[in-house]
Amino acid sequence: MRITVAERRARLGVRHRLAKPAATVEEAVRSVVVLHATDPATVFLSAAGRTESAGPEPVERALFEDRTLVRMHGMRRTLFVVPAELVPVVQRSSTAAIAVRERRNLLKQMSQGGLSWTAEQLAEVEASVLRVLAERGELGTADLAAAEPRLNERMRFAVGKSYEATQTVGSRLLPLMAMDGALVRRGRAGGTWVSALHTWAVTPAELTRPELTAPEAQAELVRLWLAAFGPGTEADVKWWTGWTLGEVRRALAAVGAVPVELEEGTGYVLPDDLEPVDGPEPWAALLPALDPTPMGWQQRDWYLPEEHRAALFDRSGNIGPTVWWNGRIVGGWATRPGGEIVWELLEDVGAEARTLIEAEAAALAKWLGGTKITPRFRTPLERRLSHVDR
Repeated sequence: MRITVAERRARLGVRHRLAKPAATVEEAVRSVVVLHATDPATVFLSAAGRTESAGPEPVERALFEDRTLVRMHGMRRTLFVVPAELVPVVQRSSTAAIAVRERRNLLKQMSQGGLSWTAEQLAEVEASVLRVLAERGELGTADLAAAEPRLNERMRFAVGKSYEATQTVGSRLLPLMAMDGALVRRGRAGGTWVSALHTWAVTPAELTRPELTAPEAQAELVRLWLAAFGPGTEADVKWWTGWTLGEVRRALAAVGAVPVELEEGTGYVLPDDLEPVDGPEPWAALLPALDPTPMGWQQRDWYLPEEHRAALFDRSGNIGPTVWWNGRIVGGWATRPGGEIVWELLEDVGAEARTLIEAEAAALAKWLGGTKITPRFRTPLERRLSHVDR
């Protein structure tokens, strides 16, 4: 069976809630499995592009009040916002193995950086952190370090390299404890919705599933990815998850993934997902830097022309803000002081497309309410549009 590029673009528009908005923030997140959260603004803007919310409040409520969304490290050691029910799946499928490597690296880096702690000493500080949080509840990093001063001890990181720097033990240990599943990023510790400040808490029982095995979690995550992003190739799944090819193949087999023919080779879909979707009405979207849709596949030719990439990516492979028309990237956008949206097309898309893109830009400017967004990873087109020279 062959699945065409047109069908893949239709699936993208419908399933990623870009052609028809989701009813809730939680539904919007589930439509793409998880949201990239390395840049805090991405979480809010990715949700805004998939709902009809008038501002950031619904995302703040989901993260900090209802706690139906959780910020955590996951696949490829990337920071994501994850539906609460999916936290154990991400943890067991991906984060637990990353934590083992990170713990080994931390002990090595501490020794090289002037702190010769043993694994037992590190475990003692971790136990102390858990006791403090159990007694006092959620705490920001500064308050937690005041209660456990060993978190403030400093070490040199990446000694001898161009990016050598001084770091506190807490800046490395607290995220590691979260990767292990002991801690969770919980509340807001100050700042606005574009701030990364948060509190720490002991991971509640409802975010754990001790009986879940790694292969079971990997199969469940691949099932969710295929439902949202399928069809995709083995290379797509391997890149998105960060797993070995063997793990990818076992997970695909576990869900009964069906091979289909794509332009770039063999792809896979779920066994009940062979029928074409009903094509949506023409749609446009303005998506933020690191949005999960453009970052969902390794092989991107079917929605991102090669000639557009130099303008839209930084040197590390991070994508900037993008303009979409009917399932493909056709340009980029940026904000200027005061929240003004400026956008540029990289190809001719016609009058209908320009009208819909203008409407999306106006809606986003209203949503921002004057807030200027500066992506954490700057790309050539975004820099130029925002009039930033460096």
